Amino acid sequence: MSNSPRVESGTKVRVHYTGRFVNGETFDSSRERDPLEFTVGEGTVIPGFEDALIHMHPGEHKTVQISPEMAYGPYQEELLLVFPASRFPPGTPPVPGLEFQLQGEDGQTLRVTVKEVRPDEVILDANHPLAGKDLIFDLELMALDDLTQTGSGNSVSPEGPDQPSIP
Repeated sequence: MSNSPRVESGTKVRVHYTGRFVNGETFDSSRERDPLEFTVGEGTVIPGFEDALIHMHPGEHKTVQISPEMAYGPYQEELLLVFPASRFPPGTPPVPGLEFQLQGEDGQTLRVTVKEVRPDEVILDANHPLAGKDLIFDLELMALDDLTQTGSGNSVSPEGPDQPSIP
């Protein structure tokens, strides 16, 4: 297996994953849909997920635990926002767990979740829902496309180079 292709920075990968919390509860999985496809090193997924794939070979399975620092960051109390209850539109009562987007004065969109409802104010949480959590990922590298060596995008799947690759 040492001569078979493996994941490096710049490799386009297709990976199935199941993400769970330390208590075993699953929060996301690609198993009922197409594998996740991205290029390692472009920063489109959390750093710990990318790092776990480095040196994996097609067909290989791995389970990793990723700390908040390598995932969605620590939970930040300063991202709790106090919002006047009167600012909610009529007919849309704020309830804990409600997710929506706010647009700031600078035009940027901020995703928030209602954390607490008080008589005159609503506490909004702008942290990512997975911030501050250790995450466990079960990974299976389905195929890779090494863009670093030839630029031709040669696909390699677990079946070997003579078999059709995963689209």
